Amino acid sequence: MNKILIGIKNNALTFSYRKVLAKTDGNLLNTNVITDSELIFSDEYISNNKKIVKSFIRELINQYEIKQLIIKETELVYTAFDLIDKSERIKAVFFREEKQLNYDVCEKILSNHNIRIVNCYSMPPFMIECFDKKGIKTESRSEIMFTSPFMQGNNLLQYSKIFYKMSVRIELPLKDSNLEDFKIFCKINKYLRTIHVDKFMKSELDKISDILNEEKIKNVKIIIHDNITKESDFNYIKKLNTKNKRCKIKITLNYTDDYLERNLFKQIVVNVLKICGIISLFLVVVFVGYILMSNYHANKKVKEINKVIKRTVEQTNQQELIEELNKDLPEEHPKIDNGYVASLLAINPETVGWIRINNTNIDYPVVQTNNNKYYLKHNYNLEEDHSGWVFMDYRNSTQELNKNTIIYAHNRFSNGVMFGTLDKVLNDNWNTKKSNLTFKFDTLYKEMNWQIFSVYKIEATSDYLQVKFSSDEEWNQFVDMIKTRSIKDFGVDVGPNDKIVTLSTCATEKDSRLVVHAVLKN
Repeated sequence: MNKILIGIKNNALTFSYRKVLAKTDGNLLNTNVITDSELIFSDEYISNNKKIVKSFIRELINQYEIKQLIIKETELVYTAFDLIDKSERIKAVFFREEKQLNYDVCEKILSNHNIRIVNCYSMPPFMIECFDKKGIKTESRSEIMFTSPFMQGNNLLQYSKIFYKMSVRIELPLKDSNLEDFKIFCKINKYLRTIHVDKFMKSELDKISDILNEEKIKNVKIIIHDNITKESDFNYIKKLNTKNKRCKIKITLNYTDDYLERNLFKQIVVNVLKICGIISLFLVVVFVGYILMSNYHANKKVKEINKVIKRTVEQTNQQELIEELNKDLPEEHPKIDNGYVASLLAINPETVGWIRINNTNIDYPVVQTNNNKYYLKHNYNLEEDHSGWVFMDYRNSTQELNKNTIIYAHNRFSNGVMFGTLDKVLNDNWNTKKSNLTFKFDTLYKEMNWQIFSVYKIEATSDYLQVKFSSDEEWNQFVDMIKTRSIKDFGVDVGPNDKIVTLSTCATEKDSRLVVHAVLKN
């Protein structure tokens, strides 16, 4: 049994635990003390006589014109808010403990519609937005508020994004911070349909499944991006699916074409070893066959994805979608204007734009995540795919473009997908046509035309991948460098106020790059 001290001073009501000396008579612990400046109740007494205590506290609030609530131990927020009974006089609450408020505490505060100021050590960043929408000012004593890799990796730093998120990616194993934030996400979210998991781990899948069931989340597909072969693993998935059938939570496996090809190749090698006389010729045939098969699968996969993309764009009411998305954006945030790009957020929420270059196969949505590795081996559907996808450098801003916006994509085995046809820019019969030298790269916020001014091949280097510049002089030196490398002078001026986009892919030579630079025209 705990003693709760309720102090009254300077128009403030303070809740704290009453420290009891070790030698204190046991009977004193069971007493309830009332004076002019403080009240002492046992938590048991409050629980059994809540109506009486609430009535008494209400009278004190009115008598002493109480306007503030001070809570020294955060866990007392539940008792304090139950007792003040949503008093209209109390507008501010102060938490004295040096620790972050959790989601449940924030929810308790939101249940009182009269609170207008919350002072605390820190709180989850997405709850600040939620408080702001309710007209509650938050004051944090901590300069830095941390969030888990799960929240950061899925761009869940705003309450609205957590609420509407349809697809998330989880990296296993789950750390405690990730697990706690995933629970919070499930409490808030109303639209979750897909969870992408990077590997197969039984204990971690059990945790995810338990949280989904605990929060009564239904109609969710968990996609495991891993290549499992053990019968026991298959039986585990089948058993878990049976357990979750009522909630319509289904676990599926996503095998990659590359995995199937590698296993086929291993079997072929075993057979080849038995026929040593023709091994050299056979390896050449297998290598060529692998390239042809890889190219076939790459083209087939991209065509399937593009069909879904085209159908989604055609079937989306773009104007209605733009209005809905802009409604939840802060006033200072740029407004979404491109409906055809915004419509694809339903397929991949990391979509940031679209690039289209005349007389090439380049006509794709552009994505961006928190690193420059993920989309080298994953396609637009977040599936493992060695053809990858077209993606923007993680350092670039998607709202206000940097001086140099960098876009990458693979050029594998000349299969023609992603940047597989970008090398056409090297041909005179392509780069001498004026219509080819201007291309489209649009974002969620603006449609834009870009003019090519430099094309070159170079050994692998990072000097052309600079995003920000400290001065006009540094910018002019950078422009001079990339212009000097160009295979020809395109006669295009680039000034200190201009912005450029850089396209980078692998060239045919080993450890070399094909680079295209273009300046924003309008």
